Amino acid sequence: MTTDAGFWDKIAPKYAKSTIKDEAAYQYTLARTRSYLKADDSVLEVGCGTGSTAITLSDAVSKITATDMSSGMLSIAGDRAANAGVGNVTFQHCSDDALPDGPYDVVMAFNLLHLLPDLDAALAAVAARVRSGKLFVSKTPCLGEARGSFTYWMYSVLIPVLRLVGKAPSNVYFLSIAELETSIEQAGFEIIETGNYPVSTPGRYIVARRR
Repeated sequence: MTTDAGFWDKIAPKYAKSTIKDEAAYQYTLARTRSYLKADDSVLEVGCGTGSTAITLSDAVSKITATDMSSGMLSIAGDRAANAGVGNVTFQHCSDDALPDGPYDVVMAFNLLHLLPDLDAALAAVAARVRSGKLFVSKTPCLGEARGSFTYWMYSVLIPVLRLVGKAPSNVYFLSIAELETSIEQAGFEIIETGNYPVSTPGRYIVARRR
């Protein structure tokens, strides 16, 4: 975890200035997520990065605890929340295997699950923090869906090269949609909504209810 934390710390300023590749897909994901949120919800976001999602959705819930392994990302997130006048988001420095206890009404994880070396352990930790009948909302690039294509070959060659020069994290996993959804279900969730936003890659959006 330390290596990746250092990577994200290093790129945090550049990451904060970068534009969203598919703004329409991002906004649609936010709208779908917002439709599930309630005013009295207590929310945990795992891997919050520079805080954009937590800040944007903060007006829909009671409070959000937003965590990340990168202190550099969290520093920017805190500044963004303060500048936006958002007071119900608390940022906390921790890894995905040392999350706040909860329990929570909603746990969110966007663009995170494909970076975790032990997905099943991470999902078990999430499940332990979601109240029965409440929700886990995630979106994950499923690079495994491109297997056999030129795009898959390109990613499989490019990512290790970028990693060698410090421009990619140490862990990037080529999940398929089936693998991802099976892991989520085996962690104790019932999947109630899915979609690909964007369709390319794809970015698999999943809403799952804790059994």
